[in-house]
Amino acid sequence: MKKKLKITLLRSPVSRQPRQRRTLRALGLTRVGQTVEQEDTPVLRGMLDVIAFMVKVEDSVEGGAPDASA
Repeated sequence: MKKKLKITLLRSPVSRQPRQRRTLRALGLTRVGQTVEQEDTPVLRGMLDVIAFMVKVEDSVEGGAPDASA
């Protein structure tokens, strides 16, 4: 199963640095309260470090049956 992250935008990108606004757009976040799911990768983790104070991140698992080891 692929590990996914649910990312929700909590704070407005208005009056933020251009790098932070571009990162939000690259993630597909355009409105406060909007949630997207992205595959968990090192690249995504780096993007989230840039905007960590603006978003809420939750773990999500894509696939059928839950993992037996959990």
